[in-house]
Amino acid sequence: MYKRKIFVSFDFEHDRNYKYTLNMWNANSSFEFTCDDRSPSEIQTNSVGVVKQVLSRKIQEADAVVVIVGKHANSPHPDRDQIGYRNWQNYEVAKGKELKKKLIAIQLDFSYEYPEELKNASATRVYSFNQDAILKAVRCY
Repeated sequence: MYKRKIFVSFDFEHDRNYKYTLNMWNANSSFEFTCDDRSPSEIQTNSVGVVKQVLSRKIQEADAVVVIVGKHANSPHPDRDQIGYRNWQNYEVAKGKELKKKLIAIQLDFSYEYPEELKNASATRVYSFNQDAILKAVRCY
């Protein structure tokens, strides 16, 4: 069975537990997609350019970009001027759009603001972090 490869965009400081849950699901051989990527905080460098290179390659290799929309998904990053976007999630969504990747937004709470780059993007929206709902969204492309 072909397993779709997804890139997960998330706020490492606040939402990594959701990424870890995806990794646990991914450990099941019958799970329908795989997520093998790293967040900017997990890439061992302080160079914004190197982080961009690694993220761009990971997004290029993916079939889709899954965006975990948590409370801080649109919060400004201290290096936003170097990143060229409000934060890393906005960069990842913009790169996904540029590469014409399927976008799937998982909004953890209705009060949480989408990253700017996702607001007017064509994306499948999921309104809870629920395995069935996420699988349904991934299957739809």
